[in-house]
Amino acid sequence: MVPERKTTRRQFLKGRAAVDALQDLGQAAPEAFPQPASAAPSATPAYLVQISRRAMAADFEIFLNAAQHGRATETALQALDLVEELEGQLTVYRPHSEVMGINRRAAGGPVTVEARLFATLQLALNLSRETGGAFDITAGPLSQVWGFYRRAGQLPDAESLQQALSRVGYRHLELDDELRTIRFLRRGVEINLNAVGKGYAVDRCAELLREAGVEDFLIHGGQSSVLAGGSRAGAEFDSRGWSVALRHPLKPQQRLAEIWLRNRALGTSGSGVQFFHHQGRRYGHVLDPRTGWPAEGVLSATVLAPGAALADAVSTACFVIGREGAQEYCRNHPDVSAILVCPGQRSGSLDIQAYGMQPDDWRRLDLPAGAASAPTTPPAA
Repeated sequence: MVPERKTTRRQFLKGRAAVDALQDLGQAAPEAFPQPASAAPSATPAYLVQISRRAMAADFEIFLNAAQHGRATETALQALDLVEELEGQLTVYRPHSEVMGINRRAAGGPVTVEARLFATLQLALNLSRETGGAFDITAGPLSQVWGFYRRAGQLPDAESLQQALSRVGYRHLELDDELRTIRFLRRGVEINLNAVGKGYAVDRCAELLREAGVEDFLIHGGQSSVLAGGSRAGAEFDSRGWSVALRHPLKPQQRLAEIWLRNRALGTSGSGVQFFHHQGRRYGHVLDPRTGWPAEGVLSATVLAPGAALADAVSTACFVIGREGAQEYCRNHPDVSAILVCPGQRSGSLDIQAYGMQPDDWRRLDLPAGAASAPTTPPAA
């Protein structure tokens, strides 16, 4: 008979209860379960603790090696609390958020911005300059006129589209680095951080975990933003980090590749979820801020970068600038790599191109056994 155990909340959060239960059943607890990643690896992967919270219209999830760090799960819960706070700061769907305050006031003069948010605005503006406006946080009016702002896609008329375009352009933003202020140089301009906000929140979660001494974790911000710290415990994982799947952009149940992350972030942009059809043509929600029309030629763009906010933003830019633009960007930024999934020449086929990816970073899963992976373009000439 299995003895009855009383499990405290702390034991549950540390993963200790599962080990005790296995021992009660006469099974040896896996050696890797209570061991830190620095301990001798075990052939059996460690159990994972998963903590999740709904925020920013996505499921935020944090995965931890069970019982590895004493207060890891409590810290993860604090990190998810932080995500909720950040949503209140960044969202354009709440009138009292800091971003909405900026949108109301910045056309009338400089507005002081909280330091971390200001750094994110600097990142966004720098990327806009580097990509010639392919990434632009002022593109909100375009999302509105196309109906994607409220997830109800529609084809805009020419006049409405032109009016929206007149309010779009990163050149209408003026940042004062010394005073930490933002000013809009044209009325009607607004900022929207949807393409970078989840990544920023993931970065902040990782920062909080590391400050608490938790070095091994995997954070998901929905399906598009991922950051991995250290490794999943267990012999087959320790040296490579965490395994993340690259899924088919139109068939999410199908995995195209396995990507290994260690102290690195991943961001994916695609139009597989938000789109509509009009007169036989498909229109996706990733818009080209330079033309006002949905970007074409790419089904999904996945970017690996040092941080999640950067990975998110660059993946959006790569979706817009396509193969040649992504290749050039990765060539000029050796710490960034990308995988673009594009329509193939045959109907229903895919063309997968990788830029700056190392062979040990990923492997194709959609090829026959023994087939060579697609060529990888190095990050630098």
